[in-house]
Amino acid sequence: MKKTLSLILILVIGITLLGGCSKKADQLSEPKKGETVAEIVIKDYGSIFVKFFNDVAPKAVENFTTHAKDGYYNGLTFHRVINDFMIQGGDPTGTGAGGESIWGDNFEDEFSDKLQPYRGALCMANSGPNTNGSQFFIVQTKQTYGQDMLTQVEQQYGVKFNEEAVSKYSEVGGTPWLYQKHTVFGQVYDGLDVLDTVAAVEVDGEDKPVKDVIIEKINVFKYKE
Repeated sequence: MKKTLSLILILVIGITLLGGCSKKADQLSEPKKGETVAEIVIKDYGSIFVKFFNDVAPKAVENFTTHAKDGYYNGLTFHRVINDFMIQGGDPTGTGAGGESIWGDNFEDEFSDKLQPYRGALCMANSGPNTNGSQFFIVQTKQTYGQDMLTQVEQQYGVKFNEEAVSKYSEVGGTPWLYQKHTVFGQVYDGLDVLDTVAAVEVDGEDKPVKDVIIEKINVFKYKE
């Protein structure tokens, strides 16, 4: 009898832990009370709110939130905007060639199959493997992908999407070809309408907004339900 009760208890605990892990890895869920989140305040447009994945991409999260708290991003622009793709910012030079991490040097990529570049994903911009500095981008595209298209991406880029990713790409869209190429460290949970408005601004031949899209500040705080 004792052995039976012990076995049941172990199974219950195991199921609970699995459920907790699954919930923790849910990229598109609302933040939990007390979790660190941020408000990206964009002049004349509004705010985009993001949550972070410190358990998967701790260095990217620390880099972004520390820069934000220090005011590093204040007054910088989204210097590269491509509608139906993404908006990119965080470069003090405004050229796409500048910026540095909080450690001075570039830092390594942090990839995981738990996180994908879905619509609304906050990602590190880079110039190749392990070249993360201060620049970031937010995936804006609404383009969805079915199994056949994802299979083509897998074959072309040598990656593999799990069942959850296949399901989510068909629901919310994203940029699956960027999987394992850019660190995903956050996700928009409010303000997708602002993201879409910014993505639709007029740009020049180099995808730079004709009128500056300015990051007034980025507020980092604890989420309250």
